[in-house]
Amino acid sequence: MHEGRILAASHNGAYVIRMLGDVRLSLCTTIDEYFQKMFDDPEFASVWVDLCHVEGIDSTTLGLLAKLAIKVKERFDFQPAIFSRDPGINRLLKSMGFQRLFELREETCSNPDSADEIPQVAGNESTVKEKVIEAHRVLMGLSEENRNRFHDLMTVLEQG
Repeated sequence: MHEGRILAASHNGAYVIRMLGDVRLSLCTTIDEYFQKMFDDPEFASVWVDLCHVEGIDSTTLGLLAKLAIKVKERFDFQPAIFSRDPGINRLLKSMGFQRLFELREETCSNPDSADEIPQVAGNESTVKEKVIEAHRVLMGLSEENRNRFHDLMTVLEQG
């Protein structure tokens, strides 16, 4: 697997976030900070997420994506789109309840030529742990299955 990377492009408040490779919690600070900058943009109008080139994605990243969709719905009253053509990734998204948060598109999205890699933001151990806990709380709030799935992990994280 290739190391995870996050690329982004925007034009007149329309954002595209492209994830590549194996996207793991090491990118959680980068992802979360970029989402905040995006929401702070007074021209923000739309966002879609491209997972077409993701080889693997962990639950922390999924939790941050769920948080993104929830905030978009609350603040801007629309569901963002998420694109993925990988059957395994699509099953994972559906098993987490993402069909309630995103417009799931099992197709390839257009290829923005101007997408740039987001510089990786290093988070210290406590910041990363906080983001991991927050991401999993969001996932647990989506369904009883997720609550059961992540209960033991959260117990360990919250005790440590």
